[in-house]
Amino acid sequence: MSRLLIVGPQGSGKGTQGVEIAGLLNIPAISTGDMFRANIGGETELGLKIKAVIEAGNLVDDALTGEVVRDRLSQEDAAAGFLLDGYPRNLVQVADLDEFLTARGEALDLVVELVVPREESITRLVARAAEQGRSDDTEEVISNRLKIYEEQTTPILDVYRERGIVAEVDGVGSIADVLARITEVLRERDLLAA
Repeated sequence: MSRLLIVGPQGSGKGTQGVEIAGLLNIPAISTGDMFRANIGGETELGLKIKAVIEAGNLVDDALTGEVVRDRLSQEDAAAGFLLDGYPRNLVQVADLDEFLTARGEALDLVVELVVPREESITRLVARAAEQGRSDDTEEVISNRLKIYEEQTTPILDVYRERGIVAEVDGVGSIADVLARITEVLRERDLLAA
């Protein structure tokens, strides 16, 4: 049973690597963005709440995000483990996740931190915006998102470092190269058979 979190700045490849890791461990990759879209698309009660928040131009708050994650982690396919991507993003969410997992007698096994220099993230995101025709992803907008990550998300890594569960992985290189580094960490931590 493996309960993981993947963390990295925008453009670090965490979405791509998260799906790969989840496939290796045969656990669901759980992305908050994907969950928000699925709930909105399915017109669930949570989806209607999320849609109203997003349509008002606001970010989904910690309480609602936590509700969506707890709902997803309570589904049968996550009983044998999961990989979280995009949650927790801040210290309030860390406390919420801890409370939920502790009540179930569980804890995170590993936090994979993809380390990518800021300039590399910006280069990747600018290229992705051009490929996907996302004119709103300007260098200024991207820099602001990275600043939010640095201010709000990097402090969660200190909490997990104190618990001894953070593995820093160089996120620069091909998808295969980065995955090979992550696979090595999973083996070292006895989360993947050699």
